[in-house]
Amino acid sequence: MTAAAHPAVSGDEAARPVATYRGPVVPEDLGWTLTHEHVFVLSPELDRDHPHPEWDADRAVDTAVAGLEELWELGVRTVVDLTVPGLGRDVALVGRVAARVRVNLVASTGWYTDDVLPPYFRTHGPGRLVGGPEPLTEMFLRDIREGIAGSGVRAGMLKVVTDAPGLTPDVRRVLESAAEAHLATGVPITTHSNARLRNGLDQLAFLTERGVDPRHLVIGHSGDSDDLDYLRRLMDAGATIGVDRFGMAHVVDDETSVRTVLALLKEGYADRIVLSHDAAFFSRVTPPSWRRVHTPHWRHDHLPRHVVPQLRERGARSEDIDQMMIANARRLLTPAGGTA
Repeated sequence: MTAAAHPAVSGDEAARPVATYRGPVVPEDLGWTLTHEHVFVLSPELDRDHPHPEWDADRAVDTAVAGLEELWELGVRTVVDLTVPGLGRDVALVGRVAARVRVNLVASTGWYTDDVLPPYFRTHGPGRLVGGPEPLTEMFLRDIREGIAGSGVRAGMLKVVTDAPGLTPDVRRVLESAAEAHLATGVPITTHSNARLRNGLDQLAFLTERGVDPRHLVIGHSGDSDDLDYLRRLMDAGATIGVDRFGMAHVVDDETSVRTVLALLKEGYADRIVLSHDAAFFSRVTPPSWRRVHTPHWRHDHLPRHVVPQLRERGARSEDIDQMMIANARRLLTPAGGTA
C-alpha cells in the first residue's frame, strides 16, 4: 500500500505567520522543528506550598537556555512547548528562557485533563449555577488572540487529552472548546492519546465531526503503538501522527519507534508523521534525578544526536527526514483560515 499525497497548504494559509514567544515568525523560517516538547512541567499549588527539593527557578532557566542553545547548534530551529494549564504553564518563566535563546519557542493553550476539570468549571458555563459563556472557549481564544496572562505571548497550538477514562463529560468540554477555537482562529490542534487503546480514532472522529480539518490535527503519542493498521487508519483519514516519545524508555523503546517509522516511510507516509520526545528540562512528574537513572536518553537532543542518524543508516532518505522535521511542522503550525 502506498499513501496518497497529503494536500498541500494553500498560498493564503502559507502566508500566515506562526505565533512564538518573540512574536510572529513566517512559516518558511520555522526550520527543523520538535513538535511535542515541554520546557518546564510544574504543579503551582504543590510548588508554592511544598516546593520540590530539586527545583530552583534560576538554575532551571539556565539549564533550559543551555539545552536550547545546544539544539540550535544541532540544527533545531523551533520547539513547540505543549505545557498548558493542568501541567503548570508559566509563560513568564519560559519567557525568561525565550529571551536568551535563538530557537523559536511556540506556546500552547488548552487544558490537560483526562478525566475531570477543576471545581470552577462545574459552576461556570451555559446551564450551570453561575452561568455565562463557556469559559474554556473564552480562555483558549484569549490566549490565541490577545496573549497568555497579559504577557502578549500568543498561543500557536491547542492541546487536548484523552486517555484511559475516555471521553468523559469534562474531556468532551475541553475538546469541544478546542474545536471552536480552532475554527475561529485556524490554530492547529495536537492531542495526547493512548495509542494502546487506539483512542486516537475517537479523537479524530470527535473533532472532525465538529468541523476540524484533519490536515490541522496531530494525534500525539501515536508512536507508542506499532499497530500499523491503526496508524494507517489515522493517516489515511488525513491526520498527522506523532511519533513523539523518543527516549521515553518507560513507555516505548526507541527500537520499536524506529521500526515503526521506517515501515511507514517505506509505505509513503512521510508527509503524515512528526517526530519529537515529549521531554522537559524539569518536570515535577518525573524529576531530573529519576530521569538520569531510568531514562537517560529522554532529552531534547536525542533525535538530532542519535535517532535521526539511525533512521538514515537504516534507509530513511534525506527528503523523508526533511519532510517529517521541517515540511510537516510548517504545514501544521501555519494557521488555517480563522481570524487569529
